[in-house]
Amino acid sequence: DRAALACGVSKAMLGQIERGESSPTVVTLWKIAAGFHVPFSYFMEESPPQASDRALQAIYRGPQPAQTQLLAEGVRVTTLLPFEPLLGYELLRVELPVGCEYHSVPHETGSIEQVISLEGEMALWLNDSWLPLAVGDVVRFEGDQPHGYRNDGVQPVVFHDLIHYRSAAAGMAGAL
Repeated sequence: DRAALACGVSKAMLGQIERGESSPTVVTLWKIAAGFHVPFSYFMEESPPQASDRALQAIYRGPQPAQTQLLAEGVRVTTLLPFEPLLGYELLRVELPVGCEYHSVPHETGSIEQVISLEGEMALWLNDSWLPLAVGDVVRFEGDQPHGYRNDGVQPVVFHDLIHYRSAAAGMAGAL
């Protein structure tokens, strides 16, 4: 009951996902991540990092095949840099199929998102309107507000999504 209330996802849906009977949509996965106060990449790692893991790896090499998920809307998300508590961010590669539009769940208060358009014609939903992005455009915005992504073209869209969780970084800094 508490998980469903915190995430805004029904108990039945949470149960189906937990039992492997249903694949969550991107929006549902973001809701669950926000409800549990974890980064999106938490669900893409074979074994999520433990809170006690405070040292940065000297070398990180990725992504590994297990770090790519094809979600229900056909959106492919690859964790390029998994969430690192000491740094407070994660870096995702997102691929949107032709005609795809999805609206993200607002992230934790104080989160900053940076979108870097790599391929295709895309638009970013911010402040109740669509902002067209050309290849190479970079947009930084407060990730704790409603926002979304749309493929406006005739080929898949690819972009990098760097999400900085200010509360996670501040919490880690206070713990050190």
